[in-house]
Formats: sequence, C-alpha cells, structure tokens
Amino acid sequence: MKTGQTIVELAQELLDQQESKRDFHARSKALNMLPTGQFRLETKDSEVVMPATGYAHGQMASKLNMPKVYYDRMLRHCPGLLAQNVNHWLAQSEDTSLIRSLRGEMRAVLSDRYRIVDHNDILAMVLPELAEMGDGMKIASCQVTESKMYIKVINTNLEAAISLNDPVHAGFILSNSEVGSGSVSVEPFIYRLVCTNGMILKDHRQRKNHVGRVTENHNLYAIDTLAAIDNTFKLKLRDLVRNAISITTFREAVEDLQVAKTAIIVGNPVKAVEVTAKAIGLNESESELVLSNLIRSGDLSKFGMLNAVTRSAEDVESYDRATEIERLGSSVLYLPASTWREVATAN
Repeated sequence: MKTGQTIVELAQELLDQQESKRDFHARSKALNMLPTGQFRLETKDSEVVMPATGYAHGQMASKLNMPKVYYDRMLRHCPGLLAQNVNHWLAQSEDTSLIRSLRGEMRAVLSDRYRIVDHNDILAMVLPELAEMGDGMKIASCQVTESKMYIKVINTNLEAAISLNDPVHAGFILSNSEVGSGSVSVEPFIYRLVCTNGMILKDHRQRKNHVGRVTENHNLYAIDTLAAIDNTFKLKLRDLVRNAISITTFREAVEDLQVAKTAIIVGNPVKAVEVTAKAIGLNESESELVLSNLIRSGDLSKFGMLNAVTRSAEDVESYDRATEIERLGSSVLYLPASTWREVATAN
C-alpha cells in the first residue's frame, strides 16, 4: 500500500484548506481565459484572476466539448489561441457555473446544481463511527489529492490466511471528491501483512456504494429541508461505514485468493505481464514495475501476478493512480477464464 499521510496530517491539511477555499456561483460568460492560461472571473463586487489546475482545465475542455488532447496542446504551445476558443464558447453559454477555488487557484468548474460535500465534513462524520467500531479499526493510509480524499482503514480483528504464514486483514477505502470526480464511495479492501500490499475489491464481488452528490437545486429548498437532506446523507454514510467490512465478502475474497495460488503461469513471464498489462490497462512503466515485482517474488501464479500489480502501487508517484492500481489487482483476480489462459500460456 502506498504510504500517504497520517490521520493527524490529513486533518491539519483539511483545516488549512478550509481557510483558503472560495466558491463562486456565476454566469459562465462572466468567466474569461487570459492569453497566459489564467482565468478571470467577474463577480458583482470584484474581479478575480486565477490560474487553473490541470483537473479544472480538463473540466473546461469537457464543458465546452473541446477534445482534451487538442486543448492541452494549445495550452502548452499556443495559450492565446486556446483563450480565443474558450472565450468564444463561454460567451455563447447561458448557464451558471459553480467555480471552486483553493489557495487562489481554480480547481473545479461545475454545474451550479452540484451539491457540495466537503472532505472535512466527511472526516467529521467518519472518525466517531470508527471509534465506536472498536480498537481493531486502524487507519493505514490517508491522502488528499487535487481531485480526491482517501481514507484506508483496516480491521485488525478480522484476519484470515491465504496460506501458511500469509495472513490478510479485511478493510475498506473511503473516498470523496470536492471537484466532481465521483461521489462518496466505500469499497472493501484486502490488506496482506507479508508485504503490506492492499487490494481493493472492485469486481463482481465488490460492495461499492455511492452517496453524496445531490443534484437538486438547493436554492429551491427551505433551510429545514436542506437540513433534513444533510441528515439523511449523514445516516447513509454512517451505514456505509458500519457495513463496509462484510465478513461474507471478506471470506469469499480469501477463498478466491487461495484458488488464485493454484493458477500457475506456464509460459513466458515477460509475455504474461504484457498480456496482463494490456488486459487491465497498465502503461509501459507500470508494466515494467509489475515484471520486476513478479520476478522478485518468484510466485508465478495468478496470486503472484495480482500481488506484483498491487505492489507496484507503492512506486507510482500519484496517489490517485496508486489507488487505481490497487483496484486493478482485483481485475487480475477476476480476469475472464479465457484471458487468464492467454496470460498463463503466453510465449
């Protein structure tokens, strides 16, 4: 599992962020792109100039139906041309946007119907629930990135063995986005003690739940109605956390991992990794990490392959991508039989 922040560091980071957040509800045509690549927003009281994150630029490209590859190319090599294109289409828009900024940087361009669920609110709801669940609940890794917050929790009281001296714990990962990159999500997590690898269960045996982004226009509702909506959300999140670690799901996953140890790679390991990488969506550098980990482990089985994938997450710079690679470990576990045969016999 990729090392992130401690829960104390995460809480401090969220506190620091809270003091520098600004949100603007404004007509899209009030937003203009400057030749420098920055954005200027005209509000009722002032004019705000902000650089934009890569994520916000991606949202702007999507909002204006501009191909992301071409948008990025213009941003790098001809920002003035990009500004002309962006400003032309913004001027044609009649909608209202929610512009989210942090530390003076535009980080999201969202619909004004987007209902905000901030990280600090999620943390305030989750920590008391974890405390009530007992001493066995351990926060193993946290991180807040440009697009998401992650909290990875292990239940040290729920343990099983894949084989002799190879124990695993059950756990879950909670994620949230403040910028439109997905709603609140809780996913089962398997933590292997031998190598501290983590695998998120994302396939057909997963228990993945989404709550959070409420699309109703909150301007239409009274304060007590909004309070009731918020309370319902809190109750949903409480239930998701309390039921995040299903004993049945954990036991099924352990059984599947045990079976995976018997699925042997009989072909060329290099080719096996190439086929696996193509099947689950790894790039060339990630594929090289997987091959190195597979050879180092000496475990030429499906179990060895999925652990080589999840171990690679530790060496990826991006915490977002590392978490996605931990999901891809379960993609290996639940590869279609025909695809696994292709992996196992590749030459």
